[in-house]
Amino acid sequence: MNQSKECRTLLHELSNLIDGTISPELCAELEAHMKECSNCRIVVNTTKKTIELYHQDESLVEMPAGSREKLWKRLELGEYIGKVEKR
Repeated sequence: MNQSKECRTLLHELSNLIDGTISPELCAELEAHMKECSNCRIVVNTTKKTIELYHQDESLVEMPAGSREKLWKRLELGEYIGKVEKR
């Protein structure tokens, strides 16, 4: 898939966009882009829904440490193992 400059900007700013911590100008630019780009719209909507569901679930169970490490390595986030747990 060939990503446009706007797609890359949206992905880079995704967290800030969802948190509402980007400038109004950039927010307007990304909102306009999402009207035209269904892929970015799907990414933002899916991410928002995932966060919403996570916050609603009161029965969350801690993932076993071994499973967490395997998942993080599979997602190529192995360098973060331990950093998050130290917080």
